[in-house]
Amino acid sequence: MVAPASTSWLDTFLASWRPGTGEPRDIREPATGRPLLTIAQSTVGDVAAAARRAKAAQPAWAATSYDERARILRRAAEIYEAHRPEFGSWTQRETGAVHGKMHHEQDFAVGELHAAATMPFQPYGQLVPSVVPGRLSMLRRIPVGVIGVITPWNSPSVLGMRVVAPALAVGNAVILKPDPQTPVSGGAMFEAVFREAGLPNGLLQVVLGDAEVGEAIVTDPNLTRIFFTGSTEAGRRVGALAGERLKRVSLELGGNNAFVVLDDADIEAAASAGAFASFQFQGQVCFATGRHIVHRSVAEAYVGLLAEKARRLRLGDPYREEVDLGPIVNEQQLARVDDIVRRSVGAGARVVVGGEHEGLFYRPTVLADVTTEHAAWREEVFGPVAPVITFDTDDEALALANDSEYGLSGAVYSRSISRGLALAQQIRSGMVHVNDQTVNDEATIPFGGMGASGNGSRFGGPANWDEFTEWQWVTVRDDPRSYPYPY
Repeated sequence: MVAPASTSWLDTFLASWRPGTGEPRDIREPATGRPLLTIAQSTVGDVAAAARRAKAAQPAWAATSYDERARILRRAAEIYEAHRPEFGSWTQRETGAVHGKMHHEQDFAVGELHAAATMPFQPYGQLVPSVVPGRLSMLRRIPVGVIGVITPWNSPSVLGMRVVAPALAVGNAVILKPDPQTPVSGGAMFEAVFREAGLPNGLLQVVLGDAEVGEAIVTDPNLTRIFFTGSTEAGRRVGALAGERLKRVSLELGGNNAFVVLDDADIEAAASAGAFASFQFQGQVCFATGRHIVHRSVAEAYVGLLAEKARRLRLGDPYREEVDLGPIVNEQQLARVDDIVRRSVGAGARVVVGGEHEGLFYRPTVLADVTTEHAAWREEVFGPVAPVITFDTDDEALALANDSEYGLSGAVYSRSISRGLALAQQIRSGMVHVNDQTVNDEATIPFGGMGASGNGSRFGGPANWDEFTEWQWVTVRDDPRSYPYPY
């Protein structure tokens, strides 16, 4: 691998990092096109070898004392904190994240490590009654074995750590494949941190590559559980492959999230939240607000405030400049965003602000006069675009909010808590917020969606026990039981 000359701790690790034996791939900054590193990709054979090593190493890790597993996770958090500046630089350069978003990722990754470190200390089973006299009947949680993790480019530290940390905490091994665009912030950083923390060899291995490598992870017989975060289209393929092999699969997919503004809302606060939820990180997060559903009586004021905020946002290279928005991640995604906007405008939507780009920098865009037939309403844009539609009654607002195949996150703004809550509780989404925006997550809550946003699996808090362990029933008797058989 060829990397920029540096004496930093992470770059020293990168100089000897060998995640694959395949063809080299150049990794470049989205903001400038400058080269970051060249790294060999993994092959299908590399995946198989990693899976065999993980399967061999996992039983001893599961048998390791709970306090030692917790100690390694706490140590990993300390190491991550100690190297935040260089981790942050790589995150910004690979993903185009602004400073605030980059720091959020780092805070969340460290929080996931600390939360996971508490899991080994928690009860992992229970006693249950038995109809058989003298039999002790127990239920216990055991690791699922070797877990395959496929993560996207947009929040690599968060989306990797929320699986890797709890999976390791309860005794699993992990094969991690980050997106090819983020091999360092989504892969190398994990290996470097956990190796320094003392995690035994074979328990966390990173492989790199495109769809072929991802499919090898899903189909490998030594991997027992698959975690995929990405597009709904790709998730359907992962689910089909896993289903054919009777593997459990967790799919955290796309979203087209509703932001409802009632007529009694604080419009200034709502517009501020709506701008953040649609534009931050260029709208490239699954729970960004994709549909602004605004009462007709306040729509003009809301659109005006939203457009004003969009105009004030500064675009540029977030690694080298103090800006509010960075680049769209690549040309393909830029073309998709631009196409959705153009098709919507061609069908009657009105550009209030934005709708233009220079290079990969797409101006934050507000669309008015949107209908439910427009592409910007029906499709997940995954860019800094805020489509606004109007309604007259709360029932109409609810129908619009639920007019989507997705169901990840939602929000309602109202000065009446009871009214806002009544509406929020009827929105079909895995998460919903009253007087807050759609982009919310914490390590202690079960994160996930419904419908095309996922298969109901969750990450975080009590859901981690469901995702990373399985039940085993164990019974014990002092005296061997004999049976009068044949009857």
